[in-house]
Amino acid sequence: MKHGIHPVSRPVVFRDRASDATFLTRSTARSTATIEWEDGAIYPLIDVEVSSASHPFYTGTARVLDSAGRVERFERRYGRKASATR
Repeated sequence: MKHGIHPVSRPVVFRDRASDATFLTRSTARSTATIEWEDGAIYPLIDVEVSSASHPFYTGTARVLDSAGRVERFERRYGRKASATR
């Protein structure tokens, strides 16, 4: 790697606002907010809306719906009949 062209990577705390989970990892992101971590050191804090702690795919609460079921439910709800020419 060339010296002087890459941003500095340093420890940063990410806080998931949805689940209030915190993660200490390395990042190049900058922040003016700080937090005291469990080891007593002060790290930059970055708030995120969704992380692996709150996203339905990672937590196992995701629901899989087939598109055909959605169309049939729409047709039932709004009274449209399926055409016989399909």
